[in-house]
Amino acid sequence: MSKIVMKFGGTSVGTLDKITNVAKRIQNEKEKGHDIVVVVSAMGKTTDDLNLLASKITDSPVKREMDMLLSTGEQVTMSLLAIQLNSLGVEALSLTGWQAGIQTDDVHRNAKISQLDGNKINEFLEGNKVVIVAGFQGISLTGEITTLGRGGSDTTAVAVAAAIDAEICDIYTDVDGIYTSDPRYVLDARKLEQLEYDEMLELANLGAGVLHPRAVEFAKNYKIPLRVRSSYEETEGTILKEEVDVENNLVVRGVAFESDIVRLTIEYEVPFNGSLASIFTTLANNNIDVDIIVQSIVEGMKPTVSFSIKKESLSEAIEVLETNKKTLGFTFADFEVGLAKVSIVGSGMVSNPGVAAQMFDRLSKENIPVKMVSTSEIKVSVVVPQGNMIQAANALHNEFELAISR
Repeated sequence: MSKIVMKFGGTSVGTLDKITNVAKRIQNEKEKGHDIVVVVSAMGKTTDDLNLLASKITDSPVKREMDMLLSTGEQVTMSLLAIQLNSLGVEALSLTGWQAGIQTDDVHRNAKISQLDGNKINEFLEGNKVVIVAGFQGISLTGEITTLGRGGSDTTAVAVAAAIDAEICDIYTDVDGIYTSDPRYVLDARKLEQLEYDEMLELANLGAGVLHPRAVEFAKNYKIPLRVRSSYEETEGTILKEEVDVENNLVVRGVAFESDIVRLTIEYEVPFNGSLASIFTTLANNNIDVDIIVQSIVEGMKPTVSFSIKKESLSEAIEVLETNKKTLGFTFADFEVGLAKVSIVGSGMVSNPGVAAQMFDRLSKENIPVKMVSTSEIKVSVVVPQGNMIQAANALHNEFELAISR
């Protein structure tokens, strides 16, 4: 029998009625003869509610204890789903992340999976049981419960699929696939039948919330077919693979955007060797993700380096920089909030020069100021005022004719 992994997000299991619907969907797949592993997220807004409880005690709760708290959300879902399946006559059992053998590093609140031994899961599958695994969590080498950060259940699902050599990993969500942009804000966004791993990885990193970037990385590295499907409709969804065989003439395949970006600028009296390396090594050692980087050295002006981070990292970044100010050698740090990042992505950009110029020209015609720019072989990102984010996304979606199926 083929092995499949089915992952259900928080909105898909948000109520007992929805859990019942999920159980029936699993039952249908089981009756087709598949061996099934299910990965679940916490119900609805459970994680938000748990975060809110902690925030009522302190603005800066201990990260270890937050992992202990947040990991309970998925455990509630897995248990209720297992109870429901057994009541339908489908043998099922639930496993926490650590029971399933998910080993991580020791970074609380944003751990990475370092190893997953699929033997225990396979033993239960051989006993004809549906195995339900709590997503988003694991255990470190020192025995500490860890969580994988927002969207980490996607990563759990793909890691499990790789560990048990699954035929496919299906990610069930409240949308029926991956669109050329977020259809809630770009009204003529169109569903894509297929997408390359690299394109999806860029979109996920650039703000498209359908899949967690680490999940796409796992799928790419282990060549796991990954499919995004609707939890409520019987549709094929969108499949991710190494190379797509349709719509190859689309240079740009998607527009992504992300709000709450901060531009942080550091000023020096004089530049000195190693300053950039020192800054970004220090930030990396404190698990602060930096995105777009711009250095400015102009004769007659003080040298500066600007970089973008997420708003949620601002206070920690400022604290780290101020603590290490003397070592890093800068004299002044300032930041600008109220920014957003808008990006175009497409593997066809590699062989089509002029895409960036076309993007900048359209933004200029829309009177949207560009504050920072970042490029790679298959993407161009710009930082713009947050008030212009949706306008920019719609304009670029229109400019590159993404609503048109080819």
